Amino acid sequence: MMASESTGGAEQGLAPVAKTLFKEQGIGGFYRGLEANVARAMVLNGTKMACYDQIKQTIDATGLVPGGPKGILSQFLSAFGAGFFMAVTVSPFDMVRTRLMNQPPDAKIYTGAVDCVMKIVAKDGPGGFYRGFIPIWMRFAPTTCLQLIIFEQIQNALGLKGLSS
Repeated sequence: MMASESTGGAEQGLAPVAKTLFKEQGIGGFYRGLEANVARAMVLNGTKMACYDQIKQTIDATGLVPGGPKGILSQFLSAFGAGFFMAVTVSPFDMVRTRLMNQPPDAKIYTGAVDCVMKIVAKDGPGGFYRGFIPIWMRFAPTTCLQLIIFEQIQNALGLKGLSS
């Protein structure tokens, strides 16, 4: 629905759009860009947890941040940094996913994720994967901070061993 052209001012709901998509493209229309979405999700979550843990251990080892590993400042700085690295690793996947999902079904521009990657590199170079980097980071940083701080605070409140503690 996000990628569709204007509907002439009329709002379309989920059911009419799904019906049209199924009629025109079959069940495969619902799964365009699936491989890029799965790869993106794996990279996103792996980066989030690995970077958060590593940054937090580094911050805590310095002793410069008050509150130790259970302190909100340490958790915030670690999550903010993890959000940056998430944007770095996920931006290429977002670019590929968006292009695959937005290509017209009747005029295949890309045959798949690898073809899309090759065409982006050929046309725009490696920097082409990082268009829109700042908005991606601006989306990841706050949500990652909230998610991980809340997660750790709940763990601490329940007396469970938190991440990196």
